[in-house]
Amino acid sequence: MTENANNVSNANHAKNAKNTKNVVVFDYGFGNVRSAERALARVGARVEITRDYERAMNADGLLVPGVGAFAACMAGLREARGDWIVGRRLAGGRPVMGICVGMQILFSRGIEHGVQAEGLDEWPGTVGPLKADVVPHMGWNTVEQAADSRLFAGVAPDARFYFVHSYAAHGWELQAHNPALRPPKVTWSTHGERFVSAVENGPLWATQFHPEKSGDAGAQLLTNWIETL
Repeated sequence: MTENANNVSNANHAKNAKNTKNVVVFDYGFGNVRSAERALARVGARVEITRDYERAMNADGLLVPGVGAFAACMAGLREARGDWIVGRRLAGGRPVMGICVGMQILFSRGIEHGVQAEGLDEWPGTVGPLKADVVPHMGWNTVEQAADSRLFAGVAPDARFYFVHSYAAHGWELQAHNPALRPPKVTWSTHGERFVSAVENGPLWATQFHPEKSGDAGAQLLTNWIETL
């Protein structure tokens, strides 16, 4: 290889390294962090699994996974100061993405087995039991993509995503009263009843399904998120 070719190659490597986005998968004990790490790395992110406050605050993007009960996830998140991190990042317009219960805890409250627990209250509304003949909702399902969605850009309208949940947000209560602000984009799915399956709200995005387990369609969603960081 010539000296000029070496210089071009080194410049390209430096450019790619500079453009690579740093994503923290927040490790608070209630999410399949390794699956998320692998999926993000496959689509080009530099990924770190940590609960370190400074690293989570300073990352280009913060991913909050979630598996298990709403109240337990909230307790784990608070113990790791994750509630502060999410709130402060969003106050500064720093991107956050929630997955599964990591989406549910963004609502005001959750009710499981008759017990109510407070969520992060980023969005008004209650997460409650999914009313369907078969629960949990486990497997592949389609979504009703929001119009002009950036999250679903390049994803076929009939694409299927992988769900595992027994609870969901059954309605959307937040309304944008300031015409200067971009209104939230809400995507829906149906299993027994209609429920919120994804939201794009400024720097805060979330999915009820697992993009890291949803093949090419899920990879495209994660790519779309990374490209906004």
